[in-house]
Formats: sequence, C-alpha cells, structure tokens
Amino acid sequence: MYNYQIVAIIVNFLIIIILIDLIRRRKLRENYALIWFLIFLFFLIFSFKIDFIIKIGSFLGIAYTPSAIFLILIAALYLFLLYLSVIVSELKEENKNLIQEIGLLKLKSKKDKKNRKNI
Repeated sequence: MYNYQIVAIIVNFLIIIILIDLIRRRKLRENYALIWFLIFLFFLIFSFKIDFIIKIGSFLGIAYTPSAIFLILIAALYLFLLYLSVIVSELKEENKNLIQEIGLLKLKSKKDKKNRKNI
C-alpha cells in the first residue's frame, strides 16, 4: 500500500467521523449526509482499490490516473449541485405559496376587523 493511499484512507475516515458528528449535533440533515456519506464511501473504496481507478481511467482513455479521480469527483459534485438546485427550486415555489397564503390571511383579517367595527 502506497503512502498516498494511507493518507486518503485516513482523510476519508476523518471526514466520515465529521459527518457523523454533524448529524449527531443536528447541523446536517440526514438526506444530505447520506449523499456525502456515499461520496466519501465511494472514495474510501477507491483508496483501497487503486486498480479500480486505473481501470476506469484506461476505459475512459485517461493516461494519468489522478485525472480520473478528479473527473469522478467533478461528476459527483455536478450531480450534487443538480440535486441542490432541485431542492432550491422546490423551496422557492413553497415560499411563494406561503407568501400568497399569508397575504390572503392578512386580507381576510382586515375584512374581519372592518366587519367587527361595523357591527
């Protein structure tokens, strides 16, 4: 086992421990933590099995193995950004609906106050 593999394994384990701590302290929601956990588990497996990266790199025509790692990492981050964009879009729509509902409730409240004054 190479020195860079040992460092990668240690770093991955530390990040997984940090993820577990963030979940425990309720700083990170479980659904996001699951995605991050899967990403780091994926890289942990690649840290043990460097021949996987070499095979993927040769399959994709990448001669320099670390470039394959960065390609996989960038692809994973793009997918995660797409996931977050979907969540932001849903939250924006939900905020719009809530603002409209609050406006209608305020209007109804004003009409009720006006009707009480007239009685």
